[in-house]
Amino acid sequence: MILLSLDLLGTFAFAITGAVKAAQKELDWFGAIALACATGVCGGIMRDALLGNTPPLALQKPIYIIVCIFAAILVIIAQKKIISHWVFIRIADAIGLGAFTAIGAIHAENANAGGVAVVGLAVLTAVGGGMLRDVLAGEIPQVLKSEIYATAAIIGGLFFWIFGLCTDQFYNAKVVGTIIITITLRLYAMYAKLKLPKT
Repeated sequence: MILLSLDLLGTFAFAITGAVKAAQKELDWFGAIALACATGVCGGIMRDALLGNTPPLALQKPIYIIVCIFAAILVIIAQKKIISHWVFIRIADAIGLGAFTAIGAIHAENANAGGVAVVGLAVLTAVGGGMLRDVLAGEIPQVLKSEIYATAAIIGGLFFWIFGLCTDQFYNAKVVGTIIITITLRLYAMYAKLKLPKT
């Protein structure tokens, strides 16, 4: 239940960023809803497709799409107020990043995937929607430029995998640790304005 709540919070925060991107690009209402949905659920859809879990979870449970549409409508109605509180959206986004990293790793582990797949699908779940959002908006994905974003998900995914190699006990600690490490790294990078070096 807690993980589902974090999943929906992350979906909502990601969808908000998608709708705001649509507003910045002066897209219409359909564009706002499309980018909100792409950002909110497409990382998970790509993960489920790669694992052969069809139909994807986001298409089985309407609540995910409903949350994305609600986020888009909220941005359409109160765009200026949301942008004025952007720091809170970024904090929620970091929480979503941590939750999505753990959820991606859990799904991969449940499918008996190897270590590379566990880490890779943790990252894909966490950043796939944002990358698709930027591509649809006609931009190079932010995660590929300089943000400490995917890096936080990679480290969180590595923790999940390595913890599992060390012991098959303390499962909840493994999940919670993954979420906390990912969120902490992302928030610290935001606070310290850390960026990866450019080529």
